[in-house]
Amino acid sequence: MPARSPAHPGEPEPLNPEERRALDVVRRFGTIGALFLAFGSLGAGAAPILNPVLEIPVLRLFARIPTVSLAIAFAGMLMMVIAWLLLGRFTRPGRTRLASRGQLHRTLALWIMPLLLIPPLFSRDVYSYLAQSEIVARGMDPYTMGPAQALGVADPLTAGVANIWRETPAPYGPLFLRIGSWITSLTGTDVAGGVLLFRLLTLVGLGLIVWALPRLAERFGVHPSTALWLGAANPLVLFHLVAGVHNDALGIGLMLAGLELGLRRLPYRVAGDAPPPLVKGELACIVLGASVITLAATIKVHAIVALGFFGVMIARRWYGRITDLLWAGALMLVICAAVMAGITFGTGLDFGWAGALDAPAQLWNWIAPVAELGQLGGVLGISLGLGNHTASIIAILAVLGYAVAGVITVKFLFDSLRWRYRPIIGLGVSLGAFMMLHVAMQPWWLLWAVIPLAASAGTSRFRAMATIVSAVLAVLVPPTGSPFDGRTYIQHQAYLAGAVVVIGALVVVWRTAPLLLRRGFAETPAGPR
Repeated sequence: MPARSPAHPGEPEPLNPEERRALDVVRRFGTIGALFLAFGSLGAGAAPILNPVLEIPVLRLFARIPTVSLAIAFAGMLMMVIAWLLLGRFTRPGRTRLASRGQLHRTLALWIMPLLLIPPLFSRDVYSYLAQSEIVARGMDPYTMGPAQALGVADPLTAGVANIWRETPAPYGPLFLRIGSWITSLTGTDVAGGVLLFRLLTLVGLGLIVWALPRLAERFGVHPSTALWLGAANPLVLFHLVAGVHNDALGIGLMLAGLELGLRRLPYRVAGDAPPPLVKGELACIVLGASVITLAATIKVHAIVALGFFGVMIARRWYGRITDLLWAGALMLVICAAVMAGITFGTGLDFGWAGALDAPAQLWNWIAPVAELGQLGGVLGISLGLGNHTASIIAILAVLGYAVAGVITVKFLFDSLRWRYRPIIGLGVSLGAFMMLHVAMQPWWLLWAVIPLAASAGTSRFRAMATIVSAVLAVLVPPTGSPFDGRTYIQHQAYLAGAVVVIGALVVVWRTAPLLLRRGFAETPAGPR
């Protein structure tokens, strides 16, 4: 049966039958990987202290063989990353035939389903969410007390929190903590039930990403399937937002949804065009979009950067002058202040969360360039007999990192105003700078940059760089969410065993669908445009 023609001349065609069969193999390969990761998580995940899996016959076996479980989980991780890379061959810009948006949606759904009912992976942050939300539910201030002080060290919700965060006030916005308090009011001290409800909240955020991302991509000339592959099916999304249960999913989802809603009636204009008059509903969409972006900032404050670039989009809708930017900025400031105050006081909290935003800086993450540079400086100081000044060096570098990220943001704001970049590209680069230059940078933080850029940057150079970074970071953090101090050999043995399993699975894929490993498969020339 021949593939149907594209709806519009110049658009990519649907996949042919052979490619659809190959896509099915990729989909199944990734789904099996997700199942491996799910079963491995039962013994190698960031399980709660009172682990309900230990009460389930057969499944509790995985908790008693942690090395085997880690090998199974790592095999699943590798299979999902490889499946994502193979899926990218069907969404590469420039091909005559591309996978459709529906095919990406179905693939994403199949890869997510095995991860819905598993213990948290790669991080124990969700236990902090539960404890800090319970502080709010009990009528105490989460911005002045940590879980140990407010709930007590013997509380089941405190027990799951990593030691470094037990005395730390919450760094999250008031809307997130109020929603979390509703969850803990339902689940009480049932940690497993609370984790599942927080994962449901994460899926709401992912749903917003899947809804807004392809629409924004169409506005900025990127094929929706290409954007969905890089921004929604990304292994960092599946591993850290879905399996890891991070509130970044809701923050990013609301930020993208706000941008899409705000641009709904904003006319498209290029440099030199005369600005058209306001159309019906345009101002209402702008206010709605800015309000939703502010809601995202009350989940995670990073989203507030989007208001600046949304203001640039509004200023460019007129004449793109500094005065236009000032007027747009004033409008964004008024909307942000009103919504932020309404949410903060409406949730019964205050602005104390602003003072706790530096809490993550207590952790010096080994994958953070700034932290590693500070550690190197400390080692050099010791070697030269100057003493150990690692903490001071990192503190100075952290301030410099914020300053550099701020300068990059201002530069891209004005460059976007002058039509040198799309504002959403400036947004992605600016958020990426803030994340990369933070001493506690985590792999999933980079999604604040990758997802907006997926909707706007269609160049092969960016796609290749983002693909490499996403694939490497996806396998750097062990699924346990904790180091293997004193027993690193366990990790090496498990990873070696997992790699052997993956090699065998790739042989099966090669025999089943040799098209996937054909060198020229993704270089099919595009038709005339």
